[in-house]
Amino acid sequence: MNKFGEWLPDQPSYNNPGVTLATNVVPVAAGYKSFKAMSDYSGAADAYLRGIYAAKGSDATNNLFAGDETKLYLYNSATTALDNKSKAGNYTLGSTDRWRFVQFGDRVIAAHGTSDILQSYEIGTSSLFADLTGSPAARYLAVVRDFVVTGYVTYGATTYPRRIRWSGIDDATAWTVGTSQADVQDISDLGNVTGVVGGEYGTVLCERGIVRMSYVGSPLIFQFDKVETSRGCPYPGSVCNVGPFVFYLAGDGFYLFDGNSSKAIGSEKVDRTFFDEFDRDKAHRLSAAVDPANKLVVWGYPVKSGSGTPTKLLVYNYQIDRWSSIDQTHDLVAPFFSPSYTLEGLDNVNSSLDALTPSLDDVVWVGGEYLFGGGRNNKIQIYSGSNLTATIETGEFEFTPGRASLLTQVQPYLDRQAAATAPTVTAQVASRARPFDAQTYSSAAAVNSENFIPLRSSGRFHQVKFSVSDFDTFQGYDAVVQQRGLR
Repeated sequence: MNKFGEWLPDQPSYNNPGVTLATNVVPVAAGYKSFKAMSDYSGAADAYLRGIYAAKGSDATNNLFAGDETKLYLYNSATTALDNKSKAGNYTLGSTDRWRFVQFGDRVIAAHGTSDILQSYEIGTSSLFADLTGSPAARYLAVVRDFVVTGYVTYGATTYPRRIRWSGIDDATAWTVGTSQADVQDISDLGNVTGVVGGEYGTVLCERGIVRMSYVGSPLIFQFDKVETSRGCPYPGSVCNVGPFVFYLAGDGFYLFDGNSSKAIGSEKVDRTFFDEFDRDKAHRLSAAVDPANKLVVWGYPVKSGSGTPTKLLVYNYQIDRWSSIDQTHDLVAPFFSPSYTLEGLDNVNSSLDALTPSLDDVVWVGGEYLFGGGRNNKIQIYSGSNLTATIETGEFEFTPGRASLLTQVQPYLDRQAAATAPTVTAQVASRARPFDAQTYSSAAAVNSENFIPLRSSGRFHQVKFSVSDFDTFQGYDAVVQQRGLR
């Protein structure tokens, strides 16, 4: 069996050691797994969602928040509606603003830009979000040790795009500089702040570098070290993390920052292909999220030929260092966990328990279960719909160097996903005499009862494209090729 290698669209087709297309699949060690379309999880907001966040209170309740251009919402598991929890008068986000959230104790804090100070909602106590008195407005937000940390801040009618400001120690309500260790720090020579990631130490991403902020106590409070100055992150929506490991998009491709330095993860693999497609004029629609259950980082982005709405997902399996792509229209990607459902609540979702989508035994209804999804059609959606039709294209191979050959069949190796549904598999072959000749694929042929797909194509160079649906893991294929003469 010829096992499918990693997706390497930046490499030439001829002698490509991997595959040239891996669409609507996710990479795994054995090959590629199927991927599901998005399906509705909530009712609709007033406009497309610009942030989704899950928080668990000390009372063990699971809460799911979201925000659009004017409102903040709390998901109602009894009705699936997004209930408006905005402060009086709602909000006015700029065209490129996005909601960002953190949890500090039972307090959920939200920020979106320069026009509203931080918004606060106490789980179990608040009925609406409210201004967090004394706090700045901010584009970026994180919790570093015992502090709420903001970046690209506005206060006193002045915006400080290169400033970090943090709260008092263990007190999200204390923002007076010089009191309870609350303070500010400007990063003057790396461009504007484009992201803040929290944890035991803070990671501050700037346009031209990365800074680590480490707690040292009074009088400095935090020490700021420039640990990456050869590149920065000009794309705020590209930032996401798994613990201390931060993924981001620089001007020349995708990187993983480990707290000390950055490692290129897309170079000579997907970087050129991504930038050829990516609509930089709509860069504010770029979003990123981690699916830790499946060891995936996912970037959603708009393409140059599109309307500005994101239609592509770029998927990176950080455990095996492999990539794939997904064709799926969306507004943003986001991880969250499910709120709890009662039987009465399920009845509001669908009066027929047998007709629930996903089915009743799916973890989505348990409450507190991890989900990966995002926003689409003004709703929270999850990837639990029907299986997307996958496309995998091999590299172009030469059976006998210098000689033509006749490819007569291919045999796919893949697993069944569900007992009730057999996979659907077809293949096409493109053959040519010279690697620079025009390439034309044959008509698609289906797999037969003997597990081979009959094809007939002659040339020196062959390339096979598979289309497959309703499968679990597609590992590879065999090809039957007959050597021909020199002509």
